[in-house]
Amino acid sequence: MSEKLFQIIKKACESCGNDRARLMDIVIAVQKNCGAVTIDAMELIAKQVKVQRVDVESVVSFYSFLSKEEKGKIVIRICNDVVDLMKGADNIAKAFSETLGIKVGQTSADGTISLEYTPCIGLSDQAPAILVNEVAITNLSVDKAKSISKALLSGASPESLTKEFGDGNNSDELVRSMVKNNIVKKGSVIFVERVAEAGLKKAITLKPEDVISIIKSSKLRGRGGAGFPTGMKWEFTRAAKGNKKYVVCNADEGEPGTFKDRVLLTEKFDMLCEGMAIGGYCIGSDSGIIYLRGEYSYLKAFLENKLSKRKKASLLGKSICGKNGFNFDIRIQIGAGAYICGEETALISSCEGLRGDPKTRPPFPAQKGYLASPTTVNNVETFCSVARIIEKDAAWYSVIGTKGSTGTKILSVSGDCSKPGIYEYDFGVKVSDMLKDAGAKDTKAVLIGGPSGQLIGKKDFGRIICYDDLATGGSIVIFNSSRNILEIVKSYLEFFVEESCGYCTPCRTGNVLLLNKIEEILEGKGEPSDIKYLEDLCSTVKVTSRCGLGQTSPNPVTSSIRNFREVYEAVLKTNEDGRQPTFDIKASLEVAEALQGRKSVIY
Repeated sequence: MSEKLFQIIKKACESCGNDRARLMDIVIAVQKNCGAVTIDAMELIAKQVKVQRVDVESVVSFYSFLSKEEKGKIVIRICNDVVDLMKGADNIAKAFSETLGIKVGQTSADGTISLEYTPCIGLSDQAPAILVNEVAITNLSVDKAKSISKALLSGASPESLTKEFGDGNNSDELVRSMVKNNIVKKGSVIFVERVAEAGLKKAITLKPEDVISIIKSSKLRGRGGAGFPTGMKWEFTRAAKGNKKYVVCNADEGEPGTFKDRVLLTEKFDMLCEGMAIGGYCIGSDSGIIYLRGEYSYLKAFLENKLSKRKKASLLGKSICGKNGFNFDIRIQIGAGAYICGEETALISSCEGLRGDPKTRPPFPAQKGYLASPTTVNNVETFCSVARIIEKDAAWYSVIGTKGSTGTKILSVSGDCSKPGIYEYDFGVKVSDMLKDAGAKDTKAVLIGGPSGQLIGKKDFGRIICYDDLATGGSIVIFNSSRNILEIVKSYLEFFVEESCGYCTPCRTGNVLLLNKIEEILEGKGEPSDIKYLEDLCSTVKVTSRCGLGQTSPNPVTSSIRNFREVYEAVLKTNEDGRQPTFDIKASLEVAEALQGRKSVIY
């Protein structure tokens, strides 16, 4: 055990106050400095924060960006979500592999470079994309991949790969990223010019209960997809027993095809903080946490600087805006690559320095959340909406959108269209109008709400986006007639199998069985009875899974069967000989033949 390792760990732990609840920050810092969190490192961390080594190891083994085995000083993560694959991610991976001389999943012999696949990194509007350590590289081609490989082999730093900067704050000195915002359509709530902090300054002139009443009257519903009334959630949290309460922002948009929070964090961060401060005022909290997905860690220094400026301007910290007794501060908690942490109780577990395992509900976070204290969890778009509602009033907001879905919805649109990017619509927009705006042609299917949403066909393009019809957290992926629906379903099931936390059997095993059956069908081994098998299995997984992941993971299968049944029926067949197409008699006889030392005779 080296002195250097000891000092790195000592510094990481002390910077977090040797707080066991800050274990995520500690192991991420060690991973970044050492390339791994080894067994020796785990032992030291455990002693510093006074836990068992197994507690540290359980965290390290859970998150994809952490590793017990040393990775290269440079880690290239190739996004292999469906949109990136459509745009040629496999060819990009092949180019990196051939030029670097390593396969995906390997590290170069000199320990310099590791090559990996990773799920959606929030850049579907500029795919194919990769992360080189924390540097995002977008709109890749095979030639660019080879050029990047050669540059890295020659000693270039990841930061030097960025040759030009994106628009807005992407060009800020603390970001310096080539990522583009791609804001195609600005709406009337979020992407507008406004007086900064108008909502916060108005809120503190009112009683907290009155502010909550305004939010309730506006009919604002959570923008993460579930659509729970925001004012009601805040009311529950305020009324809950507990001296300490927390406001948590879910900025872990891991749903494949979603990237709206990336843009809001980049361009509307002050508006987000304003909404969180209003939330703190309403529920009686002095502490806020922004859970920032690890894929967006390139924004962390910029966001930390923003928080610092807000403190200096008395918009965070003690006596906000001169209001005695109104104290509220925010810290950023970085994630480390785990889709399940988008589920609010799993996110809370991660903030507590634990594996991102969902918690059993009830009790709900409003009663017993972060560190067993009453906690409200809302996403980025929700907090931004709060700031505007208090600024303008509930009556103004409630006439936007539809009766059951007030306000606007920000959509992340990608896939087979000429104008991928961010679209802010009033709730109630038709899918057909959205497709026209995005420049989509020959559209066969649209995925509304990511893989945990639903896949719709042409007959449903006249439907509207709202909570009462087509609900979505924001992910919209467009597929033209050249795409194979079953291949799309397979890819999303592979994603869910990989991202399941493994806690409950229905999700852990059921999704594997669904994937196996879809693979058999794609291989031409399916039977007509497989549709009923899939429907029954989907129902079992949805009803018996513990959290939202398992409750929605069968959706690609159920919605594709419902809306594209003809695709299944075209490849399902009954063998004339009556044998099951999945039964391989030769393979089944191999063990017996080996034991008897002779081949079987098959007629």
